[in-house]
Amino acid sequence: MSAVDVGTVSTETDEDRSDLAGVRVGRGPAEHDLPLDVRRRVDGPAQPAVVVEAVLDALPSPTLLIDAGGTVLLANTAWEKAADVLGDDRMRFGVDGDYFAMACRLNGDDSTSTLVDQLRELSRGVRSSVQADYALELPTGTRWIHLQASRVDQAGQVVVTHTDVTSRVAAERASDWRARHDTLTELPNRAHLHELIDTELQRHDRGPVSVLFLDIDGFKDVNDSLGHDVGDDLLRQVAARLTGSTRAGDTVGRLGGDEFVVLCRDCDTTGAEALADRCRAGIDRPFELGGRLVRLGASIGIATAASGPTRVRSTDLVRDADLAMYAAKAAGRNRVRLFTADLRAAAQHRATVASELRDAVEDGQLLLHYQPVVHLPSGRCTGVEALIRWQHPRRGLLAPADFLPIAVQHDLMGVIARWVLHTATRQTAAWAAAGLNLVTAVNISANHVAAGTLVADVQEALADSGLPPEQLVVEMAERSVAEDVERAAAQFAELRRSGVEVSIDDFGSGFSSLGQLVAMPTGLLKIDRSLVAFPEGRRSQAAAAIAAVVALAGACGVRTHAGGVETAEQLELATELGCTFAQGFHLARPMPAEDLTGWLAGYAGQPATALF
Repeated sequence: MSAVDVGTVSTETDEDRSDLAGVRVGRGPAEHDLPLDVRRRVDGPAQPAVVVEAVLDALPSPTLLIDAGGTVLLANTAWEKAADVLGDDRMRFGVDGDYFAMACRLNGDDSTSTLVDQLRELSRGVRSSVQADYALELPTGTRWIHLQASRVDQAGQVVVTHTDVTSRVAAERASDWRARHDTLTELPNRAHLHELIDTELQRHDRGPVSVLFLDIDGFKDVNDSLGHDVGDDLLRQVAARLTGSTRAGDTVGRLGGDEFVVLCRDCDTTGAEALADRCRAGIDRPFELGGRLVRLGASIGIATAASGPTRVRSTDLVRDADLAMYAAKAAGRNRVRLFTADLRAAAQHRATVASELRDAVEDGQLLLHYQPVVHLPSGRCTGVEALIRWQHPRRGLLAPADFLPIAVQHDLMGVIARWVLHTATRQTAAWAAAGLNLVTAVNISANHVAAGTLVADVQEALADSGLPPEQLVVEMAERSVAEDVERAAAQFAELRRSGVEVSIDDFGSGFSSLGQLVAMPTGLLKIDRSLVAFPEGRRSQAAAAIAAVVALAGACGVRTHAGGVETAEQLELATELGCTFAQGFHLARPMPAEDLTGWLAGYAGQPATALF
């Protein structure tokens, strides 16, 4: 009988208190602190009063009355029944009736010795009560018992009550397990993982500790195409493969979504790389999902804490491994990368830029430049593309590539996109009021489509500026459309019904299928600059590719737009092959709104009259 700490197990219940009250408080008016009157028989030792025997016998929990030396003076009926039901002879008292000896027979470890010492102290009056929870190993299995003891007279006699709390302990242990594990994969969850990593890092005699941060490449596609039930099945399969790829002393956990972490104990960087390669090889094998075989990959980042005492925390190590994982994704996915200090410096820089970017929107630091778009059949400039810039107070004028990727990471694209829509439509309306009718193209991101607010945001900007919808083009990159074709198609269709034109940018960069193109409600295809700006000696191949796109677009009733035109030869080819529009540095660079009128005067000699 081993006394142990079971955490949340209650040490005293209402039932326990009433049991003890039945012994300690008498039934008659003069029995406030019931003494144990002992009747002595001629042929035997002293025995408790009949009233005490009746009170103890009425208690539902197995209860004993023992003296200062541990001799059992009385066992109630519940105790006898429990001994019979549990079928363990160790619970039956010997000739001496020694409760302490019985306890040691059940479990003779240090915790039992401590419990016996506490009961002796209780008998002497050193303690007011004793309570303990212990596990009782029986032939039928483990039972959890809550022991509660109270001293009942000056002679040191003690009542000991034993309450079976197995169901309660099992429920609390199950609840604790659920709180520390992922219910889908049964792996340690985020909170428990950090506990395990911190425990390992704080071990003084430890070796190096490595953390692998894994993200499943292509998981979103499985969820979107095959459904979340199949996605859940995939996560369970990934968990099993990772567990099978690691060493016996390693711990695999799930942070959430498709992100997993492996805690590698006594594992240096070289060992962690070998382990990461095994994990990646395990994920490379085809998965059977929804009746089909699916191939996926894993991007893995590694961070290592050297042997010996360290001030590194689990949050630091997991963060560093996460940064390395993102570097692996940026390098092409399905790769392994080690953490370096440069990655942390870059992350700190991104965080600083994100903080400054939030202020830039409110402080008026963002601005738009406009690049002219030429209508090739007429040779006139009929529109512009609005391109965002950031006039940074210290770093000067920043191009989109310097801050938009950070805006995506920090969920700032929504507020920026709304600012662009309102600014561009107001400027286009102002040009129209001055007699210059242009169509303005505005770029949107996949985040805007995913948020589901694109149509409402466009309509709000048009209403605010008074610009006719026919003078606005919403442009989205081909790869962004491919991320969520159905949602993009639904919103694009609604925009076109309202009069706003829709353009697919960077077409030909290889991310869309022809089926998606046919299904997508769009009026413009903007041919990717990689086709338009052909390398020297590759004119015929580029011409064949552009001609194919123009023919395909024409069959679908879609006009084409050659982007990235940088030479006269490229412009000549785009015109010759039937492209409707063109833009690029050969025609004009992006410029502030106030410079556009002067450029138009020099380029065409008159305002544009044809629209997109």
